[in-house]
Amino acid sequence: MALAAITGWAHSKFGKLDGVDPEEMISQVAMDAIMHAGLSFDEIDSIHLGTFNGGFLYQDFPSSLLLNKIPELRFRPSTRVENACATGSAAFHSGLNSVRAGDSRHALVIGFEKMTERSNAEVGEILLKCSYAKEEAGVAGGFAGVFGNIIARAYFERYGDQSDAIAAIAAKNHRNGAANPYAHMRRDLGYEFCRHVSDKNPFVAGPLKRTDCSMVSDGAAALIISAPPQALARPQRVSIKAVAHVNDFLPLSRRDPTAFEGGRLAWGKALSRAGIALEDLSFVETHDCFTIAELIEYEAMGLAKPGQGAQIILDGVTRKDGRFPVNPSGGLKAKGHPVGATGVSMHVMAAMQLAGQAGDMQLARADRAGIFNMGGAAVANYVSILESAK
Repeated sequence: MALAAITGWAHSKFGKLDGVDPEEMISQVAMDAIMHAGLSFDEIDSIHLGTFNGGFLYQDFPSSLLLNKIPELRFRPSTRVENACATGSAAFHSGLNSVRAGDSRHALVIGFEKMTERSNAEVGEILLKCSYAKEEAGVAGGFAGVFGNIIARAYFERYGDQSDAIAAIAAKNHRNGAANPYAHMRRDLGYEFCRHVSDKNPFVAGPLKRTDCSMVSDGAAALIISAPPQALARPQRVSIKAVAHVNDFLPLSRRDPTAFEGGRLAWGKALSRAGIALEDLSFVETHDCFTIAELIEYEAMGLAKPGQGAQIILDGVTRKDGRFPVNPSGGLKAKGHPVGATGVSMHVMAAMQLAGQAGDMQLARADRAGIFNMGGAAVANYVSILESAK
């Protein structure tokens, strides 16, 4: 039996959205999601707003910003949620918990971030707050340095040079992103460009090049979570079969940086709760903030044994036309990574596939989806299992 259902969704374009006010971003996706679900403003019982901020914007305390543009939602309970790069999934869990507790018939979940008003150096410093400051604040390269200079280097030292594999992941996701109208970068860069260092693709941190790093983006996404009785009357619905949330130690020094143990446990819990195996999923949207992350996530979800994730991508298993598509949306790599919006976006992309509304991104088979969204370096780990209600 489903926990609840996603009954409406909306997604802004991701990218450098100059002159677009954050209030306008969140209100537009909120109105579009409510309309898509066929609901009135009066039927929304709670609002769950995810944004990391961390210094991207001077304006904080955003929980009531939506009311400036949609006064009809005045006096609804509205909560700001934050859990680093998993902020969007934390907001999703907040909305789901409200529905499951009986406090909401329909919960509005929004994720957004406005990042591009800061310089690249400032963005790197702000994102570094998602690591353990006492030990990792001085890592060269900002947050990219955590994944490049610590995680990727440790993985390469233990299992050998993975440059072919991470380039193949980057090329796959850019190829998929070219079909995504919401993506920050809609360009198929090709394997050769991603594989080789050049003026346009320099090293950023450790063995990671520019094409191994997700885009700094602005954007917003929203969805409606409805209780089972109310969901039946909606024009489209996607069942939420299971969720899991696992937090690990924040310092990388207290765990193996080459194994996302919290992610592995979250996957195990979610699949067990859904009563299925990984192979029962049609596709996965996973958190490829850096290509090395997607590689390790293949192992965390159970597609490959430790150190063998490279073979999965090199054999074409996770291509859009492969046996187990991963990131048919283009992932964070091509779609962009507006931190607070990412987790909500991943759920929206999966819902579009399962409802047969993904347009040029649509997979031939889309019955069940897995979503993995993480905060920090596999610190806050969220997995959702969604199923088509068609």
